[in-house]
Amino acid sequence: MDSVVRAVIEAIHSSPTRAVLCLSGGASQALGWLLSVPRASSTVLEATFMYSRASMVQLLGKVPTQSVCRETADEIALEAYNRALELSMPGMQVAGIGFTGVLASIPPKRGDHRCFVSARTQNGLWQYDLTLAKGHRDRYGEDYLTSCLLVKTLANVCGTIDDIPLDLKEGIEKLRETKLVYSEEEQLQQLLSGKICMINFSDRVNSPTSGTRRVVLSGSFNPLHDGHVKLLDAACSLREGGLPCYELSAINADKPPLGLTDIKERSNQFRSGNTLVVTNQPYFFKKAELFPDSTFVVGADTALRLLDE
Repeated sequence: MDSVVRAVIEAIHSSPTRAVLCLSGGASQALGWLLSVPRASSTVLEATFMYSRASMVQLLGKVPTQSVCRETADEIALEAYNRALELSMPGMQVAGIGFTGVLASIPPKRGDHRCFVSARTQNGLWQYDLTLAKGHRDRYGEDYLTSCLLVKTLANVCGTIDDIPLDLKEGIEKLRETKLVYSEEEQLQQLLSGKICMINFSDRVNSPTSGTRRVVLSGSFNPLHDGHVKLLDAACSLREGGLPCYELSAINADKPPLGLTDIKERSNQFRSGNTLVVTNQPYFFKKAELFPDSTFVVGADTALRLLDE
């Protein structure tokens, strides 16, 4: 790792963004670089290298139409993003990084050597496509280049410096970059369709040291009232290091799903320092899967209903 790459990674580790990385077929050196620079735990929530086809099928929950293509990279990044949401505290900035590539190998590959990188956040998707000049580099050189591209992608997501030279072969290799921005309405539609598992609504960014355990109060919050606030405050006072979080499910067990207008109106009540997470899980056992190692707070009526069930 040269000094330029190290400086970029140091900037990444100083940013508030945390990420889950899922890679297949290349960019393997990037993981070693990220983990060898101090404060890696400030960035990396989890890293997975899928070298078997079965590993990718298990991650995606299906057999991909093609292992190395733009669509598969986007799907990997989406799975990584949902995993990052589950592993992080409410209000944290998280990203899912997906990489899939086919590089120099033995025996030689018939088709192009290429890679696709995707980075998913709550409100955006970064996409990078690169076809390599076949025969211009050995396997190590191609893996080095794709590792630089992965770190560059992560730097862009974190909003830090990305001054990593890719040293592309002039006139032959060209990096294609695209960024999609999702509106709040598009995010909610993705939630209702099950594409993403939750949406964070908060005007503050929690750091990794803000709290050690979520304290979650679930409700319909129609409206949010003083009783909700006092109940959550009381629960946090009993749980040392507790990070308060309100949870609103867009899907109800015995009622129609909330509409986009309803969700927006209720989420707007949480814009002044409170953290709200909107999920698509109506049942507590499913909420517990979304928020592992969390304390759930329930009122008397909810407690009686749960006991009856």
